[in-house]
Amino acid sequence: MLRYYLAIDIGASSGRHIVGWQENGAIQTKEVFRFPNGVREENGHLTWDVRKLFSNVVCGIMEAFKQYPEIESLSIDSWGVDYVLLKGDEEVYPVYAYRDSRTDAVIPQVHEKMPFSELYRHTGCQFQPFNTIYQLYDEKLNGRLEGVTDLLMMPEYLMWKLCGVKAREYTNATTMGMIDAKTGELDMEIVDALGYPRHLFPMLSQPGTVLGMLRPEIEAAVDGNCKVVLCATHDTGSAVEGIPMEGNHPYISSGTWSLLGVKTPEPITDSGSEAANYSNEGGVGYNRYQKNIMGMWLVNELQRELCPDTPFPEIVKLAEESTCDALVDANAPEFLAPKSMKAAFNKATGNVLATIGDYFRCAYRSLAVSYQQAIEELEASTGCTYEKLYIVGGGAKNGFLNRLTEEATGKQVIALPIEATALGNLKMQMEVK
Repeated sequence: MLRYYLAIDIGASSGRHIVGWQENGAIQTKEVFRFPNGVREENGHLTWDVRKLFSNVVCGIMEAFKQYPEIESLSIDSWGVDYVLLKGDEEVYPVYAYRDSRTDAVIPQVHEKMPFSELYRHTGCQFQPFNTIYQLYDEKLNGRLEGVTDLLMMPEYLMWKLCGVKAREYTNATTMGMIDAKTGELDMEIVDALGYPRHLFPMLSQPGTVLGMLRPEIEAAVDGNCKVVLCATHDTGSAVEGIPMEGNHPYISSGTWSLLGVKTPEPITDSGSEAANYSNEGGVGYNRYQKNIMGMWLVNELQRELCPDTPFPEIVKLAEESTCDALVDANAPEFLAPKSMKAAFNKATGNVLATIGDYFRCAYRSLAVSYQQAIEELEASTGCTYEKLYIVGGGAKNGFLNRLTEEATGKQVIALPIEATALGNLKMQMEVK
């Protein structure tokens, strides 16, 4: 008898409900529900509509039970760093999105309390202006931590809404910038230095932890019941688990962000790693040594602005036909949340982009160059030379970008256009006894 599991994989632009089962020694999957996601502007800030997000999660579970009534368990993964604050069982609104610029003013204040070089030695977490550590300092200065009882990362919040158990999962916690890289626990020296309430940071739970069954009201709404299980709730943590690679090679999880890294037995927190701005994040029994690269966000925003009705195969063809050789720094802060991605590209290139194909060729080539630079930094930090580079996620479907990446890095690119994140999510559930 087949046993069915539900992976809910939520990205910054869309969410997917994927049912999986083991058959003939392999994991089989079927997408049963998909919904759009995205930030909204609210009083001059970028926020998440978590009510709508949760409603979509429930709708997808309902559809999953319609098609597969005997689901054993479900789990949720999503992007890192973002969270929901609670006062008891009440959300503190608004729920800010990581692309919001509110942290810009507080970053220097955080580094006055604890310089980044010291933070890095403790956590091995790369600098990103949206890391949870900076978001929370803005919350503190604005009095939004007063009376707060809980801080739940996004997947933890959604699973609490489903089953009533508040958990803090290890892999997602490592995106906060406050986890001791060597112990894998919250670094209370950092917490105390910044004046954050200790009670917000209880013991962490590991992937594979069973939280419980669906709440009665959720069971009634979805017409089914199952266990709620912690996967590696940071989507990249699940993606790495889902990559069917032979041996240990670098990977790119290519979505809104491109996460380029490799598994290492121990964290790397020396000055060279700090200078390269690599991050040490939690894996399932290993360290993920990786770097955030702006990724398909550049391409998706250009499409939204320049040619929303043009399908990506046509966009790629236009990029291939272009002869433009302009490049931008794909990780430059001006590309994080621009009012106009076209304008940001124009400014960065000196207004040399003339056609739609020019913009996309510039974006794809710039991503490939950023991958090359990241690979060189990776090899310098690990002391290893790698021959292969695995690419998974939506970006793996882009043959043009894969060719550019292979040319730029000199590595054999193995593109696996699979839902690696969902596969990793399902794999963890299937290992629960």
